[in-house]
Amino acid sequence: MPEGNIHSAPTATASAGGVGSAWGAGRVSCDGPRVEEEIWLLGQPSLSDYLSHVRKAVVGGGDLETAALVDGWRAANDVYADLEKSEAGIADAVECLDLPDAMAPLAADLSRTAPFRRAFDKMPTTFGMVELDKIVVSQRRVARHFVDALAARLAPRPGPADLFRFCHPAERRDPPVRMRRLDGQRFLFMSDSNDLRFHETAQLRPEQLADYEPFGPISAVLALVVGYGSNFLSVIRSDDRMVLHNGYHRAVALRAAGFTHAPCIIQTVTRRDELELTAASAVAEDAAFYLRAARPPVLKDFFDPRIRTFLPSRRAERYLEVTIAVRDYTVYHE
Repeated sequence: MPEGNIHSAPTATASAGGVGSAWGAGRVSCDGPRVEEEIWLLGQPSLSDYLSHVRKAVVGGGDLETAALVDGWRAANDVYADLEKSEAGIADAVECLDLPDAMAPLAADLSRTAPFRRAFDKMPTTFGMVELDKIVVSQRRVARHFVDALAARLAPRPGPADLFRFCHPAERRDPPVRMRRLDGQRFLFMSDSNDLRFHETAQLRPEQLADYEPFGPISAVLALVVGYGSNFLSVIRSDDRMVLHNGYHRAVALRAAGFTHAPCIIQTVTRRDELELTAASAVAEDAAFYLRAARPPVLKDFFDPRIRTFLPSRRAERYLEVTIAVRDYTVYHE
């Protein structure tokens, strides 16, 4: 695909000060280092999750009238009811173009890396320039300060190679992970990022350890691996639809900065069992809604003031507790 096909929406541009033109009015006050502005999609399942979040996380949420919150959600739900008629099938018309020539070598290099091979080893996987507005979304909120910071990195406008690296970064800026031993064999891992996760258990050879001084000969090593996800912009394709799987903040930032298409990793599923193996639980558990509804939530909804709202939410930490159980016993042979 030639470079000229990396389209730009004329009404949304990035600046060093953020992407206020993409959001319009409605910014809320977020005083204090532990408060952040979240962009929320209303009007789709589930109302109970929205009300619960407001009560638990939103500053002053406990003092807000439930009836007023429900009214706001209902108004957005009415908009979706209208969109089911005026934009029926929009998610089935998402455009997917070939990568520009300048991106092809970068995609080939990425495909050979260990994070890519480990993350995308289950389904047929390709690359393509996917139309952002019509990607189906299951995540209902993004942090505005993070979106704005990412969008600011897109000014001045990057060329194809830099755009690819933005969507699939090799260098990471993840927040530090703090570890605390609670007691005995219980360990707590903490991060400011919600992406913190338990990766796997791994059997290592003694020679793979460095700077460790054992108190006796080592026979085997069992590692519990904790860290972050691959952080690549990726979608899951089912028939004519694309569901955003990873990279929500990057996708919203790209759209806010004026991009209409982005280089995505595309995993293709053809059966429900494959979807359960690859998709987020929200998508796998409600596949009929995301893959068959006439007008599911799509990425452009984050920019529709009739549907989205801004919430001053208390920042949360991600906690991950790991407990190791060791049993030591003797077995006598017959």
